[in-house]
Amino acid sequence: MGNPRAGKALIAAWVGSALLIVMPLKAVGALATIAATYKSVVDERVLDGVVEPVRQSTVSAEFVGRIEQINFDVDDFVPKGSVLIRFRDKEQRARLAQGKAAREEAKARVTEARQEYNRVKNLISKKLVAQSDMDRVSAALKSAEARLAATEAQVKVAEEALARTVIKAPYSGFVVARQAEVGETVQVGQPLMTGLSLKDLRVSVQVPQSFIAAVSRAGQATIRFPGEGIPSVSVDHLTVFPYADPLSHTVKVRMNLPEDLKDVRSGTFVKVAFDVGETRQLLVPRRAVIHRSELTAVYVVGGDGAVGLRQVRVGQTRSNDMIEVLAGLEEGENVVLDPVAGGLALKERQALHGQ
Repeated sequence: MGNPRAGKALIAAWVGSALLIVMPLKAVGALATIAATYKSVVDERVLDGVVEPVRQSTVSAEFVGRIEQINFDVDDFVPKGSVLIRFRDKEQRARLAQGKAAREEAKARVTEARQEYNRVKNLISKKLVAQSDMDRVSAALKSAEARLAATEAQVKVAEEALARTVIKAPYSGFVVARQAEVGETVQVGQPLMTGLSLKDLRVSVQVPQSFIAAVSRAGQATIRFPGEGIPSVSVDHLTVFPYADPLSHTVKVRMNLPEDLKDVRSGTFVKVAFDVGETRQLLVPRRAVIHRSELTAVYVVGGDGAVGLRQVRVGQTRSNDMIEVLAGLEEGENVVLDPVAGGLALKERQALHGQ
């Protein structure tokens, strides 16, 4: 069987929020301490946000046709202007050739009609032909010019139809979905391929209606990314939607991310901290707080010079490396800055008193 006295001492060291083990300060030497103090700090509300692309689109078929070539697949990077899909285009090329031939014929007729017009105009100035002849050639010239304009329009229509047989990437990005296969005949409006750009990203967050007014007034937020390696980003322009979700009663807020951010992926979660005013918080240095298993505690020096381990409940970490204490401490209590030194002193005292 173990020593009952030692077991009681171990339990007393880690349970409860009261001063558990006391010792004279002079017995362990001078310990650097700081008083827990209430300070006015920015009142932050931290919410979950989602990274999403600014540009994400799905290309669709603009006519009924059969796919002959697909150049990219899911997860492929596509440079801007690259050909994504080619359709069978024999019919479109034939119509374009027909339109160009008609245009050349119309040009020849305009040239012929203009020559006849000039000849008759010269003759009428010499009074060698009647005015009716002039009216006739004038009408013929106008008709030929109208025919040329019509063929020009036909060529443009045919060129546009041929251009629709080739679908190009509107911007550089990645393919995230492909909804068609080679050889498939597609209908007008049928989705073919979906892509997104990772160059321009933004964060969307649903803000409760209780403090959306404060968020709108502040007009700024801090975006914090999970893990390490990506620094927090401060944004000073928020897009606040003018309506709320009727089910959750939250308002969507969007903010753009800088272009030079690396390792940020669309669809990932981030933390968004909004400044909604000021509040008073009891703060101590973050380095004074120890975390052991489920225990969060600090070493406290009492007014009589006694030191003890105090369980606390902490909140947010502030930008100046201070941490909020929600419970377990009172304002003015002295907290040991170096928990290692406090722990060593505590062990020495236990050894001296046989605890």
